[in-house]
Amino acid sequence: MKKLLLTTALAFALSAPAYAGGTHSDGHDDGHADEHAEMAIGMPGDAASVDRTIDVTMLETDDGDMLFEPASVEIAKGETIRFNVTNKGELEHEFVIDTVEGNTKHKEMMAEMDMEHDDPNSIRLDEGGSGEVIWKFENEGTFEFACLIPGHYESGMHGPITVGDNMVQAELRYSAGTIKKIDAKSGKVTIKHGHLVNLDMPSMTMIFRADKDMISEMSVGQDIEFVEDRIKGKVTIVKMK
Repeated sequence: MKKLLLTTALAFALSAPAYAGGTHSDGHDDGHADEHAEMAIGMPGDAASVDRTIDVTMLETDDGDMLFEPASVEIAKGETIRFNVTNKGELEHEFVIDTVEGNTKHKEMMAEMDMEHDDPNSIRLDEGGSGEVIWKFENEGTFEFACLIPGHYESGMHGPITVGDNMVQAELRYSAGTIKKIDAKSGKVTIKHGHLVNLDMPSMTMIFRADKDMISEMSVGQDIEFVEDRIKGKVTIVKMK
C-alpha cells in the first residue's frame, strides 16, 4: 500500500504544472520582452521601414551644462525614425525616449542605483561612442528624450518629442557665407554671411559656434552653406555643406 501511495504521489507531481516566478534568474516573468509593444510612445521599429533619420548629439558645455542637439524633435504619427546617436562629450551619456512620467519614474530608480538597461527605446554610450535607436511613433502626444544617469537630466539633458497627425518635417534652409577666421580651440568661426534665413538676421560679419568635427572641415576663405540655430543662447552652425 505504501508503495502504491508513493507511486501515485510521484505521478501527480510530474503531471502538475510548475508555478514559478518566470524564466529570468531574477524571478521576473517572461513577458518583459513584450512590454515595449504597449508603451504609450509607440514600439520598436523595423530597420527596413525607417521613414527618416535624425542625428542626435550628446555633449557637455564649458559652462557645465549637458545637452542634446537638436533640443527638440517633431515627428508625424506613424513615422518610423532612426535616431543616429553620437556621444561627443567627455562623460558617459544615454538617450532614452519615453513619456515624461516614464522618464521621471526611471530617473528616480536610477538615483537609488545606477542601472544600465538593454531596452530598445534607449542606448547608453561611452565618450566618443555612437549607436542607434529605431522607433515607430504610433500615438499622438508630447513625449521626451532624456539622459537619466544621475545628475545629467538636472544639467539640461532632456527635450520634447512632439508627435502629431499634421507634423511635417521642416525643410532645411541653408544660409550662405565666407569664412574669415577660425578659432578651433574655442570652437568659434567668423563668417561674413548673407541673410540668415533661419534666425531672420541681416547680412553682416559675426562669430558662430561650431563643434570640432565641423571646424576640422573648414578653411579660411571657404564659401559655405550652413544651417544656423540658437543653442543655449549662442548662434551655432548645426549643419554645413
